[in-house]
Amino acid sequence: MAAQLIDGKALSLKMREKVKEKVDALKEKGVTPGLAVILVGEDPASQIYVRNKELGCEAVGIHSETIRMDANVTQAELEAKIEEQNTDDNIHGILVQLPLPKHLDETAALTLIRPEKDVDGFHILNTGKLFNGQPSVVACTPKGALEMIKSTGVDISGKEAVVVGRSNIVGKPMAMLLLSENATVTMCHSRTKDLKEHTKRADILVSAIGKAKFITADMVKPGAVVIDVGINRVDGKVVGDVDFDQVKEVAGYITPVPGGVGRMTITMLLDNTADAAKMIQEKK
Repeated sequence: MAAQLIDGKALSLKMREKVKEKVDALKEKGVTPGLAVILVGEDPASQIYVRNKELGCEAVGIHSETIRMDANVTQAELEAKIEEQNTDDNIHGILVQLPLPKHLDETAALTLIRPEKDVDGFHILNTGKLFNGQPSVVACTPKGALEMIKSTGVDISGKEAVVVGRSNIVGKPMAMLLLSENATVTMCHSRTKDLKEHTKRADILVSAIGKAKFITADMVKPGAVVIDVGINRVDGKVVGDVDFDQVKEVAGYITPVPGGVGRMTITMLLDNTADAAKMIQEKK
């Protein structure tokens, strides 16, 4: 029996209704959540992502500003622009679109964002709070992936969860989120031996390794929840890390690519921006 599809488009639309309710409640208090996106250069994928973020903000009533900077911008110029947004009372969330050109220091730039305006959840203070189990801004992609898992109705507590990929953006925060839900978590990566032996045990399998169709049916436990975070281009088409056509015949639930986690990532960004605006307003 084929797996049930976890429809990222449908779920994100449902969750955006809740975000809009948050935004409307803030507007009644005279606060319009504002998001500033800093885009450096002309990377085509980044251009698409930023446009989707603009459309998402428009749909829920968030004020958005896109700051476009030349690919040859200096570190000092980029940091000055971040500082400008840090002090702008109309901006509650700041996002530096990654990747940056190679001559720029991503870590230094992200660290400069005020933690309460770090709606991407990449600041060291926010990642540290997540590690310590404290309330924090959570990176958008793993936050969205967790919501997709919860949407299945599967009880995460006590389940075996395997995360393939150990990036700071997805893999590590995903593991921490699953751990906070009382899953037993295994992190796998490029140096893991006998990867299949780990993934076959997973009740919940999250792949964020960036290799097209890497996860095959023989690596998946029957009935597992499979979350595909990968975005890979093959022959002009976007595919995930999971061999969807094979794995859907084994898994219990599965996310598609496209139409899966990517949709939720932007929705979680909107949610983080609304929450940031509320927190900043309450501190005044």
